Amino acid sequence: MPRVRPNRFTRWLGRTVLRLGGWRIAGPIPDIPKAVVIAAPHSSNWDGIWGFAAKLALGLEVRVLGKHQLFWWPLGPLLRRLGGIPINREQPRGMIEQAVNMIRAVDRMWFVIAPEGTRKPVEKWKTGFLKIARAAEVPVMAVYFHYPERTIGIGHLFHVGDDLDAEMARVRTWYRPWIGRNRGTF
Repeated sequence: MPRVRPNRFTRWLGRTVLRLGGWRIAGPIPDIPKAVVIAAPHSSNWDGIWGFAAKLALGLEVRVLGKHQLFWWPLGPLLRRLGGIPINREQPRGMIEQAVNMIRAVDRMWFVIAPEGTRKPVEKWKTGFLKIARAAEVPVMAVYFHYPERTIGIGHLFHVGDDLDAEMARVRTWYRPWIGRNRGTF
């Protein structure tokens, strides 16, 4: 799996933030070099804080898509250092191809994306994560935020087939039990 150079301070910092917030990480972390990681339900800015704390605590190297408005100074340099990639959602053209090329160009990469594409309630998830995983020939790793139990769960690996509608239904069904800060999944 993609790991950062060992750093005791950042691992301590991530574990401390999670512990102070009452959060825990559950589930086995698969030892795979490449994956598209989806994190849901994404219903609050707090998801990013807990997610980055988990990344630091586990010592993982991940790349995370985030809306470009978050990358203002002084937060922008910090987010980039943590693996953030700004995306202008008003001009998404070519994002799938760029993501696929990034994944193919390296030996190890976990590419993280929120399948809803926003914190607002949506009935239909965006299919970009499925298209990226299929084109890059990597699995989709499901990660969930379950606020009632303050758990970040490492879940199932999905191997994407040709029927995107069936794949989306399978992923959405798997996410049904998990509740975000402001809502569950639909």
